[in-house]
Amino acid sequence: MLTLQRIHTTDRPLYDFAEQLMTLSFPPEEYRALDQLRLYADTKPAFHYNVILDDKTPVGLFTYWDFGDFCYGEHFAIDPDRRNGGYGRRALEEVTSRIHPRPLVLEVEMPDNETARRRIRFYQRQGFVLWDSKPYRQPPYRPGYDSLPMLLMAYGDLNPDEAYEAVRARIYREVYGAEIPREEAL
Repeated sequence: MLTLQRIHTTDRPLYDFAEQLMTLSFPPEEYRALDQLRLYADTKPAFHYNVILDDKTPVGLFTYWDFGDFCYGEHFAIDPDRRNGGYGRRALEEVTSRIHPRPLVLEVEMPDNETARRRIRFYQRQGFVLWDSKPYRQPPYRPGYDSLPMLLMAYGDLNPDEAYEAVRARIYREVYGAEIPREEAL
C-alpha cells in the first residue's frame, strides 16, 4: 500500500532520499535552492514536503501547497529504479484522495517533445485536464534564471475560464514570491 508521509529536515534518512530524488529528477531551474527548500519544509505550514512510501520503503516524492480552496502540486517524482511499475498512478490516487474535494493544480512542460507529451497523457489518464488555452510562465526559482513556458493542468472541479487568473496569481505570490508581470496581466 502506498502512503504519503509529510517530512521535515529532521526526518533522516527520508529527507535525504527525497532531496536526492529532487536533484536527480529536476534540472536546477525547476526547483528552489536546497537551503530554501529545507527552510520551507520546516517553516511553511502550507507547504507539504512528502515522501511516497511503499510499505516503509521510499519510492518517490510529492510536494504540494495547500491553499484551502485548492492545492498546487509543485514536484512529483518516482525513484528511477521504480518507474513504469504503477507507482506514479497509485501515488496520484493517494494524493487526490487525501486532498479531496479540493482541486489539485500542477504545472507541466510545453508539449513540444515526446517526453512532455507522454507526461501530459499520463496526467490526463489520471483525470487531469490540460488548460492549454491559457498561457502560463513558471517564474524563476532562483536569481539569474528565466521564467519557463509551461501549462497548467487541474484535477477536480475547477473551471479554467473562471479560475485561471486567481489560481495563477496565488501560485505566483505564494510559491514563487512573484507578481504577474505587467504584460501578462493585460
